[in-house]
Amino acid sequence: MSHPFPTITQYASPDLITAFAYEGRAHDDDPRWAESGAPDLETYSRWSGHMCGMACLRMALLARTGVAPTMFELLDGARKYGAYTEDADTGAIRGLIYAPFVQYVRAVHPLDAEVHRALTVHDLLPLLDDGRLVMASVHKEIRRPENPAPGKGGHLVLVTGRQGDTVHLRNPSGHTNQARTASLPVAKFAEFFGGRGVSLN
Repeated sequence: MSHPFPTITQYASPDLITAFAYEGRAHDDDPRWAESGAPDLETYSRWSGHMCGMACLRMALLARTGVAPTMFELLDGARKYGAYTEDADTGAIRGLIYAPFVQYVRAVHPLDAEVHRALTVHDLLPLLDDGRLVMASVHKEIRRPENPAPGKGGHLVLVTGRQGDTVHLRNPSGHTNQARTASLPVAKFAEFFGGRGVSLN
């Protein structure tokens, strides 16, 4: 059975992503925060900037099964497997850590998952041709691909397929509808791509 492919953002209010990303709006100033499943506003504010991987997983689950836990239920599960860590001194959040994340997905959810620590664009395309979804590490500014890429990696998008030399993706931090459901030439995608990721099926 096929299900409509959803577009999920890591922030509860997609229309505020421009303000969060470029205008200095605080993450705790999100009126829809409770829709994320966060237990309180403080937790939402602290974690929402790190939830791109959970948004990708939630999209994959909804696309494959039609049902998915809330973002913060997914986060709680991933943390139990060590997919995120917190520095004891600074409180800094590290993650998504791929290997324990894959263990979590395989153990808890009806998806196959595989880590790809070294993934070229040419390796990515056959995964898409095989019907897999790919959580790909890209620079967050892939949401504005008309600008030169300032770097590679650090943010996760869900690559959903391709047509010829064009890849289709869902960006959890896309600031416009076009950025959230995007299609890019492979060569342009490669400028932002960090060469690693996780494939799901």
